[in-house]
Amino acid sequence: MNIDEYARTLLFSTNLEDKLLSPKVISSFNSFEIVDRPLSPGRDKLISFSTKQTKFPKPKTLHIPERRATALHFFANHELLAIEMMAAAILCLPTRNELDLKAKKGLLATIADEQKHFLLYKKRMENLGLEFGGVSLNDYFWKKFLEVDNLDGFFALVSLTFEAANLDFAKFYENIFNEVEDFETEKIMNIVYEDEISHVAYGRNWLNKWREDKSLWTYYNELLPENVTPARAKAMMFDQDARLRAGLDQDFIDKVRNYEDDFVVTNRKEWKK
Repeated sequence: MNIDEYARTLLFSTNLEDKLLSPKVISSFNSFEIVDRPLSPGRDKLISFSTKQTKFPKPKTLHIPERRATALHFFANHELLAIEMMAAAILCLPTRNELDLKAKKGLLATIADEQKHFLLYKKRMENLGLEFGGVSLNDYFWKKFLEVDNLDGFFALVSLTFEAANLDFAKFYENIFNEVEDFETEKIMNIVYEDEISHVAYGRNWLNKWREDKSLWTYYNELLPENVTPARAKAMMFDQDARLRAGLDQDFIDKVRNYEDDFVVTNRKEWKK
């Protein structure tokens, strides 16, 4: 299977099993024609996006198994979206030169991690009594992905924003699950946390190659889609150590930490428990 056939399968198939196909099936990396991004990735009715909004469980409710399952359902959808966005980045974003092709090939390892995370979440939520698709699924990440035009923008949005924020989310919920003595889910969150560090590092590496004489902070901000700010690159706690491990420089880390706007997530009183 050529790399474009693989990416096409992950992006356009409506079958969940197809989206979990391992990158190991790829046997060739021949050039291919870029295709237009769909308005939505292929998903069957059970796991399609919904305009209905389900509220994410408050931390103080996660001692209840049903609420933990709902939280994991949100996390699983984010992993599936990541798989679909990375497939679309390979298939639909321009390959301007050999460096772009190398960056696309490198995304395959991240796709494999996201597939692993999805399956861990899916199995655990099923153990807690919830099937994937049992809660409404949102498409916010996908809508924002449609606004990026090249791999630079992709890595700024996905690696240094969504995945960087997940460094904080994963650690926060790892601690919460420990507090409620759900050690199995705590272990899953730690796996995700450790893998996420390498994902952020991957995006940081490519943006540093492309930014020329601009600072990473300036370049990053120029690439972000409209209405996405560095406030989305962090969560209710700020894990500096993980960002240092991902190779982000102290100046960039400090600027993200100190960035403020009206984005509400990091200011919710409920995070303080």
